[in-house]
Amino acid sequence: MQTNVKQWVRAAAVRAAKTAAQAALGVIGASAAMGDVQWALVGSAAVLAAIVSTLTSVVGVPEVDEGASIAKIAKQ
Repeated sequence: MQTNVKQWVRAAAVRAAKTAAQAALGVIGASAAMGDVQWALVGSAAVLAAIVSTLTSVVGVPEVDEGASIAKIAKQ
């Protein structure tokens, strides 16, 4: 059980970091095109994207236990 939970946490964290970076790049690009990068907006978009990614990962990440949810993994 512990190993799969640790794998899930690691996989979910990697997905959240990638999603946050993608959101930040999108906001930076859009802001730069309009002439002014607002870093508070970039940061808040990145944090929100990471939170949403983590919540989405609760139902499962394909890298761990064939995409099982965290609840199913914890029960094992």
